[in-house]
Amino acid sequence: MKVKKVPTRKCLISNESFPKEELFRVVRTPEGKVILDMTYKANGRGAYIKKDEEIINKAKSKKVLDKALETKVDDEVYERMMIFLKMK
Repeated sequence: MKVKKVPTRKCLISNESFPKEELFRVVRTPEGKVILDMTYKANGRGAYIKKDEEIINKAKSKKVLDKALETKVDDEVYERMMIFLKMK
């Protein structure tokens, strides 16, 4: 039986590779909206952030997502990441 390869992505802050499920995907849609993509399938330019409170706070303070997605990212996106973290 063939072993299925686990897709990995790189966190913008820690610069480490992780399986997709360990990362948040933030997407700038073709319409220009910035959303948190929990399906990992939304169309648009995506950036990955590790599911870690310290990493999320660092990304917010350094505006890393703003630079990666080439647009302004609202604080609401970071707040939603924190809510998902606390749900687990």
